Amino acid sequence: MDDLREKYLGRIKEAGDEAGLEAVRLEAVGKKGEVALLMRGLGKMTPEERQVEGPRLNALKDEINAAIAARKASLEDAALEARLAEEWLDVTLPTRPRRQGTIHPVSQVTEEVTAIFADMGFSVAEGPQIETDWYNFDALNIPGHHPARAEMDTFYMARAEGDDRPPHVLRTHTSPVQIRAMEERGAPLRVICPGRVYRADYDQTHTPMFHQVEGMAIDRVISMANLKWCLEEFCRAFFEVDGIELRFRASHFPFTEPSAEVDIRCSWEGGTLRLGEGDDWLEILGSGMMHPKVLKAGGIDPSQWQGFAFGMGIDRIAMLKYGIPDLRAFFDSDLRWLRHYGFGALQAPTRHAG
Repeated sequence: MDDLREKYLGRIKEAGDEAGLEAVRLEAVGKKGEVALLMRGLGKMTPEERQVEGPRLNALKDEINAAIAARKASLEDAALEARLAEEWLDVTLPTRPRRQGTIHPVSQVTEEVTAIFADMGFSVAEGPQIETDWYNFDALNIPGHHPARAEMDTFYMARAEGDDRPPHVLRTHTSPVQIRAMEERGAPLRVICPGRVYRADYDQTHTPMFHQVEGMAIDRVISMANLKWCLEEFCRAFFEVDGIELRFRASHFPFTEPSAEVDIRCSWEGGTLRLGEGDDWLEILGSGMMHPKVLKAGGIDPSQWQGFAFGMGIDRIAMLKYGIPDLRAFFDSDLRWLRHYGFGALQAPTRHAG
């Protein structure tokens, strides 16, 4: 047994990999190994001999298994050390410029819009993207026969068979957040509501999911003049054009009365858009004085309070400011597009210190 011990302990020590170590294990303590064959011979011995040889064989088997386990752990540690040495990387080194992450234009413009309106005293309100029919339509004075409620324009959630309750929808605008803000905060109130919205439309200037920011201000004495000043100040700050000029055109929205669409003066000379100059006009948003029914739906007495509201597409104003020609590219997940139009975390133009 001393010869077997020296033989296999030596071979275990010399094994250079796990395959070689497994071969030694099978030869020594496997089912057909030398130690296993010796243990089978215990049955031919006298009881006195088995009492002596049995414990010696078990001790030899345990010693060989322990040596194999120790050698295997040593080989694994050596392999890990070699791999760590080969794959070593100094994480304090600067990243390669082409691998640096960029901020998506939608995120950047949302931050810019939020910062500008924050300077005017607006806070941010948020709400669910899956809304009830009441918050998305009824509370906003949108009647049941309105085209916006048709299935060709709105994504309705599936209902269980026999469920007669009004369906939930993917919100078609962020206006439901205004109703929730009025219910929670009351008046006076000044908030903007940025977020994702959904409509069944898809072309160069429309996508099924896009981003909007809507805002409202409610006070006892507030008028279209306050709305006009607010939007003019926003456009000057966002587009970074001092000579910005807006045109308010009478329009109709169920949730505002009177309502106005807002155009910005621009020029398309040479195929390049220039804001604040030229003889052309470009529509950028909708606005108006809040309808009394909308105030009442939000729990605010329209005989005591009045307010204005506005809404614009974040993707659309991002296209205008940064020269992005196709709205669909915002959602293609094309890294080349994002590297071209994306913003570096430290170079992005914001209205507040990064």
